[in-house]
Amino acid sequence: MTVIDPERPAGWVSDGEVQTSAEDQEEMPLSLRLSIADTLTLGNATCGFMAVYFTTTGILIPHLVGSEETGMARHSAATAVILMLCAAVFDLFDGLVARKLRSSPMGAELDNLSDLISFGLAPAYFVLVYGMVADDAHQRVSAVAAIVVLLAVVLRLARFSCVTMKDGMFQGMPSPFGALTVVSIVLLELPFIPTLLAIIGTAWLMVSRVEYPKPRGILAVAMLSWIVGAMGLLAAWAFEAPGGQLLLQTGCALQVVLGAVIPLFATARRVNTFRDNRRESREARTAQLP
Repeated sequence: MTVIDPERPAGWVSDGEVQTSAEDQEEMPLSLRLSIADTLTLGNATCGFMAVYFTTTGILIPHLVGSEETGMARHSAATAVILMLCAAVFDLFDGLVARKLRSSPMGAELDNLSDLISFGLAPAYFVLVYGMVADDAHQRVSAVAAIVVLLAVVLRLARFSCVTMKDGMFQGMPSPFGALTVVSIVLLELPFIPTLLAIIGTAWLMVSRVEYPKPRGILAVAMLSWIVGAMGLLAAWAFEAPGGQLLLQTGCALQVVLGAVIPLFATARRVNTFRDNRRESREARTAQLP
């Protein structure tokens, strides 16, 4: 039962109630309101899901029903990879926008969940379907490799949320870079055993302690240019442009080489830093001697 104070004017609200109402309206939407960066993150997740869709409808299902239409599989494979590249673009820009403007309290969680879809599930599913449609592949072994890729991304994203790194560095190969490397390995159409070993090696790099620079400034521009160029190579391959196959394999080979070379440079830099620190400490001890 509601009790009404007869001496209280109609429509009159006390200061305490006004303050409580204002606080409720201010606090509640902040945890639910999406920022511009969050919208870009959701675009990332959408691209990852659609990559799975095109891999299923354009590659897996035609193979299961015995369709011999290779053009459809080529177009669908190119579309799926282009969508993963678009997801990488969204992932690049949502971080930039979040630093320039703001992100909601859900930003970090949305980013991890979207990355899991686009750079964990989508490439792992691509590997799984490859094992089902390739002539020299083994389906069960490919399924194990796909699980390894997925778990590597899960572990990497979980560690990213828990471990604090020095500014400007990642620990382990970033999941977008790892996903594109895995897909590039598949598109190279190497024999099954080298393909399998390269995929597992990429998964290991994602959970390793090798330090990778964050894409900022010139590096972010270079990464964006590389993604746009890769989209062009995939489009040329999909529409069977003259030399499209060679261009695609060249681009995929460069992606794999970058994936292998960057850890070598990072390891060499750590070794040189360790040697410099030891030499400085030795010189400092020598200087302290009488």
